[in-house]
Amino acid sequence: MTRIALDPLVADLDTESAALRAAGPLAEVELPGGVHCYAVTHHAEARQLLTDSRVVKDINVWNAWQRGEIPMDWPLIGLANPGRSMLTVDGTEHRRLRALVAQALTVKRVERLRSGIEALTNASLDRLAALPKGETVDLKAEFAYPLPMNVISDLMGVDAADHPRLKELFEKFFSTQTPPEEVPQMMADLGTLFTKIVDDKRANPGDDLTSALIAASEEGDHLTDEEIVNTLQLIIAAGHETTISLVVNVVEALQTHPEQRKRVLSGEVPWENVIEETLRWNTPTSHVLIRFATEDIEVGDKVLPKGEALIVSFGALGRDEKQYGPTAGEFDITRSPNRHIAFGHGPHVCPGAALSRLEAGVALPALYERFPDLDLAVPASELRNKPIVTQNDLYELPVDLG
Repeated sequence: MTRIALDPLVADLDTESAALRAAGPLAEVELPGGVHCYAVTHHAEARQLLTDSRVVKDINVWNAWQRGEIPMDWPLIGLANPGRSMLTVDGTEHRRLRALVAQALTVKRVERLRSGIEALTNASLDRLAALPKGETVDLKAEFAYPLPMNVISDLMGVDAADHPRLKELFEKFFSTQTPPEEVPQMMADLGTLFTKIVDDKRANPGDDLTSALIAASEEGDHLTDEEIVNTLQLIIAAGHETTISLVVNVVEALQTHPEQRKRVLSGEVPWENVIEETLRWNTPTSHVLIRFATEDIEVGDKVLPKGEALIVSFGALGRDEKQYGPTAGEFDITRSPNRHIAFGHGPHVCPGAALSRLEAGVALPALYERFPDLDLAVPASELRNKPIVTQNDLYELPVDLG
């Protein structure tokens, strides 16, 4: 099996994803830093493995980890070994840690956040409208970032004063370019910041999910301080990064497909279709780290060996022709059915999927209603990906608001 090295600079994600699909459904890959693992790259096999109890989150199953081959200054260590939370356990322990978060993020409860999301969206649009006419705007920094960060912070009870520091630390956390000598300190700083937030909430509880996690622990659900801190970090990280990329990717897709943009702006095609097709075609999450095989597992005509690591390559499987037909590589907002798994599948499916969809479903129509003549300020070919293996993320999205 030929090993495919994932580009740490993410210079051409589409070409890399195509190569992974061609090598699939199970491809042997090398992560930045020379770490070997396997990637599932086809839709059907991904659904199968994501519900297979022989594939677990316990890093101690990983042969390379047991042999001491994964250094603590590996730039992706925070994703491979983020500490104990619902992300890193399975079975009854996973259900225990996930329960409160899942209850807070049901579709019905998330819908109650709509008015607040609308208010935050309108405030962001007002700030954009107040900028000097003709000025190029980084839509990612000025619109796509503040909305999900404010929404998830309100949900978790994180003060806006912590946002700049969080942004700085998460930039390092996700990047493959963080110098190894800075990784341990970055991880420690994240732990210190989130411990402080939890301590503040314990002293001054509010109407937020962090306070609810603390109260549940004190009432007998037995969440440890480590579990509360790591859960908070996980939700803040996942709760804003995915939605930022989703909003940015939708705008890029519509601006490079003007006929389809015309159809959605005229009301012929609903925004829901645009969001779902973007999730499939240009998914916010390119690869998800990391699971481990407790025994040899057949995947198509290949085998995922016992003790080896597995990543899920959503960027590759989102354009799998076996699932979506010969037009899988095309952006088509009329595609039906569109049964993608961009938010995962099985027990570890993203609990924040409904929230991300709601934020995008509020923000994008409002953006185009306020600025119907919005256009990219540079050719799409000049947009650059950030060096993040897990996120399909641009440095910036320069636009002219019209």
